[in-house]
Amino acid sequence: MASLSPSELAAEIDIEESKLDGFHEECGVFGVFGHPEAANLVYLGLYGLQHRGQESAGIVSSNGKTLISHRGMGLVADIFNSEVIQRLEGTLAIGHNRYSTTGSTTLKNCQPLVVEYARGGLAVAHNGNLVNFAELRERLERSGAIFQSSSDSEVIIHLVAASRATTLLDGIVDALSQIRGAYSLLFLTERQMIAARDPFGFRPLVLGKLKNATVVASETCALDLVRADYLREVEPGEVVIIEESGLRSLRPFAAMPTRRCIFEYVYFSRPDSTVFGRNVYQVRKQQGRALARECPAAADVVVPVPDSGVPAALGYAEEAGLPFEFGLIRSHYVGRTFIEPAQAIRHFGVKIKFNPVPAVLEGRRVVLVEDSLVRGTTLRKVIPMLRQAGAREIHMRIAAPPTTHSCFYGIDTPTREELLASHQSIEEIRRFIGADSLGYLSWEGLYSFDGHQSAGFCDACFTGKYPVEVPERGRERQLPLFESAASRG
Repeated sequence: MASLSPSELAAEIDIEESKLDGFHEECGVFGVFGHPEAANLVYLGLYGLQHRGQESAGIVSSNGKTLISHRGMGLVADIFNSEVIQRLEGTLAIGHNRYSTTGSTTLKNCQPLVVEYARGGLAVAHNGNLVNFAELRERLERSGAIFQSSSDSEVIIHLVAASRATTLLDGIVDALSQIRGAYSLLFLTERQMIAARDPFGFRPLVLGKLKNATVVASETCALDLVRADYLREVEPGEVVIIEESGLRSLRPFAAMPTRRCIFEYVYFSRPDSTVFGRNVYQVRKQQGRALARECPAAADVVVPVPDSGVPAALGYAEEAGLPFEFGLIRSHYVGRTFIEPAQAIRHFGVKIKFNPVPAVLEGRRVVLVEDSLVRGTTLRKVIPMLRQAGAREIHMRIAAPPTTHSCFYGIDTPTREELLASHQSIEEIRRFIGADSLGYLSWEGLYSFDGHQSAGFCDACFTGKYPVEVPERGRERQLPLFESAASRG
């Protein structure tokens, strides 16, 4: 790639910083067993899960004799076409969307990962993060294992291959007994698909039915797209074996207290999904209502930061009796962008992503609702844009408590030092982003959808109480927070 001028690089950095201002999606998995168009359905399922990862995607299918793989960098629609799908023959297939939490953003880390070993072919797709990844990898390398990627998911495959168990299923159970952290997994062999969820149930995983075919997905919205009927969740600690003779279930691990990720409700999951037994849209609206009760504002209009802030803003507006308006429009077509002017446009990355609507804002006191506030750099640029568009006052409301700790269970987060609320007071944050007032949802309000009961959820990003101990090496970032456009080539 040609080198960038200083202005072009500055513009790209502005875009990349705006992307990094927040917790990022983890990954999405989707599998089909027993359908003549398995790969095509997986392609559609990954399309429905695109919000969970936009770095890379892959599909592995089986024709009963061998595993066939296609992986690529970018969005699902850019990686697959009709010719590729036709090549992915067979009646069973699994797929994966990736947003890296460990390992670099390269083709070798794309999933599903595929290997040939003593028992045949094996593919794995993983949503989550292993906190003991580093120590497991070191142990395996000392015993002679050679790694092809820097992803923690490859550790799982090596553990299966190294197991002394006499069957694949026992090898998988043996491998899972050694890993700690979050995992929702799909395994594929020439004739089987196996789904597994960690004993704490951090990440979602659901089962569906499409005529005689079985479907497994990270979220129900992907089931809806292929018209599969929702059956149930894969339970925490459950291993589900799907084969020609039917579906069977194992619970090989000791029961643990459930710790479902609360951020699935706050941000990650699509609003039309049912996650952990509840509709995400309704949960977010209820959290917005609680926010209005806890943090009222003398205002004229409620405006969301689209798209994730919309349901909470609707709930806030209804509870406060204020009109709801889209005073900030988001472009959904933001990618790597180069500009021609000799001098970069100030805050170009945010300007190309968001644009205010003066007709909605002019002369009005605005309640601006966002799902969460992580580093604050985007809001610090958005709020002056709204003032320039005519907003008289801007009262920032966050539909989550202050984010004070990093996540180590499958979410790409900044380090704790980069989390604004970890070292600044609410007043200091208000001044930093330039709002007239700032209010966060309380911890109790976060669980208002469940009668203020937090049992069964992981909220370590707000409380610092990690349900699975994270070793010091597990707290090290696998990636630099920011790689410039030049360094990525």
